[in-house]
Amino acid sequence: MKIISHRGNLNGRLQNDENSILAINIALSHGFDVEVDVWFKNKKWFLGHNKTEHEISRSFLENKKLWCHAKNLDALRLMIKNKKINCFWHQNDNFTLTSKGYIWTYPNKDVTDKSIIVLKNFKDKAPKNCFGICTDFPIYYK
Repeated sequence: MKIISHRGNLNGRLQNDENSILAINIALSHGFDVEVDVWFKNKKWFLGHNKTEHEISRSFLENKKLWCHAKNLDALRLMIKNKKINCFWHQNDNFTLTSKGYIWTYPNKDVTDKSIIVLKNFKDKAPKNCFGICTDFPIYYK
């Protein structure tokens, strides 16, 4: 099962470090994929959940282990054109399709073998038949 770190978190939410280059690189070094929040504003790329916080290059997003959550329409429009970037858009949807054909799935919804289910709470059970999980606690699930 694929285990995806939510915003670079490893063992719970660290709000001040989420989506930072350091947190992402540490999660990657532990062997996890990472879901990141991506913005495109004023012709620049940024990471950040509710606002632009950490400027990055487009090539940073081309890492095969990143799952790029577009936070504005410009980010989605530009990422979807780049076949090297695995991206998606969602807000409160039960399901959304990523650019690589996976089903990003809201907590407690049905899953398939192509589903990535978001687990919001510590020790939530991962369904056996899904492709992967996204969590703030990837160390726990390893």
